[in-house]
Amino acid sequence: MTVTDLLGDEAVDALRAFSVWPATATEEPGGRVLLAGVPLADIADAHGTPVYVLDEAEIRDRARTYRAAFPAPGAEVHYAAKAFLCRGLVRLLDEEGLGLDVCSAGELELAVTAGFPPERILLHGNAKSPADLDTALRLGVGRIVIDGPAEIARIAAAVGPRGRQKVMLRVTPGIGAGGHAKVRTGTDDQKFGLSLRDGHAQHAVARVLDQPRLELTGLHCHLGSQITEVKPYLTALRRLVGLMARVRDAHGVALPELDLGGGHGIAYRPGDPVLDPTALARRLRAALTESCAAAGLPVPRLLVEPGRAVVGPAGVALYRVLAVKTTAGGRTFAAVDGGMSDNPRPALYGVRYAPRLIGRRSTAPAVRTTVAGRHCEAGDLLAEDVALPADLRPGDLLAVPVAGAYHLSMASSYNLVGRPPVVAVRDGAARLLVRRETLADLRARDVGL
Repeated sequence: MTVTDLLGDEAVDALRAFSVWPATATEEPGGRVLLAGVPLADIADAHGTPVYVLDEAEIRDRARTYRAAFPAPGAEVHYAAKAFLCRGLVRLLDEEGLGLDVCSAGELELAVTAGFPPERILLHGNAKSPADLDTALRLGVGRIVIDGPAEIARIAAAVGPRGRQKVMLRVTPGIGAGGHAKVRTGTDDQKFGLSLRDGHAQHAVARVLDQPRLELTGLHCHLGSQITEVKPYLTALRRLVGLMARVRDAHGVALPELDLGGGHGIAYRPGDPVLDPTALARRLRAALTESCAAAGLPVPRLLVEPGRAVVGPAGVALYRVLAVKTTAGGRTFAAVDGGMSDNPRPALYGVRYAPRLIGRRSTAPAVRTTVAGRHCEAGDLLAEDVALPADLRPGDLLAVPVAGAYHLSMASSYNLVGRPPVVAVRDGAARLLVRRETLADLRARDVGL
């Protein structure tokens, strides 16, 4: 007997439609959709659109899944702040016991001023500015990930004669993995890290070890984003353990940490493949134990850096339909009050989403519809050729799930449109985390008169 036999086609379709939504998502008979017991239409009415809604319980559940899969003291989980960061999220992540990795003085300052312990923060970046390094050293960041040879002397000089800074070394293991060419960062001949293949990584290790002001705690790599298979991580692990063995042989040092980065893939539409963190952890631990035993190395602490996989599925973006039209060629467009200024990912990477009508129940047949943004770009399309009701009309609300990562963090004020607010929901209540950027905010930056 199948699930369809038990539930019926309509119920199965409903379950599938919500498969990429937070677990608290429910739909009432009239078509109202609730998240954590809060009607999304009420949030749109109260805060306007576009607006991002974050399910706190979903974030906590995902953080706890990672903590259980990668338990201390043998492992650490660091949330990748570039996916999305605000003070409310910083406090939540601290409560759940995750670390942070940041890419700028701005992300670092926000986290520390919100009360996050700086010793649990890693600073990344292929081109760290003087302000980035000064802020990291002033605030006492836990580790700085060295991305190139020029940083070694810069960081050592900035530490000063009486200081000592923990650092890691980012290695490119020569592995191409990720959902798009623009997010594959483990290959040679790109801007991140030091190549394992040409010996630059091993040479950099020697230089770091020669710096008394730097303490090399381990190796780091990041393969890319939206990776849905375990195999690339296993290959990277074995190659980096090989480098750790060569470091031990050449310098008598057994590095205590190995960071495999993040990039764990999630589903944006029903049926998309995902990377299961529990299965990933199990296979990484087994491979790490086996590889270290073969090399005669002690097993290092394993670090991972999920960002999208923690916060992405917890977010829902709400838009108001402004216009609907069908072209002479028969293509239907629904234009909404947001677009590439609040979500540039479809234009950058061709990402596909599964928007749905909320706020009312439609019995009209579904038609292939392209959800278009409001900006003056032909490529400003949020979702192409998706199934939406034929009676879609101006004033309707559309919800785009899996909008928690790389939306607000990559947003702009293109066409002088302010960035949307962020509202958190939990246990039937909603609270504002980030207010809307207003026209007054935008004017205040312009001091040319």
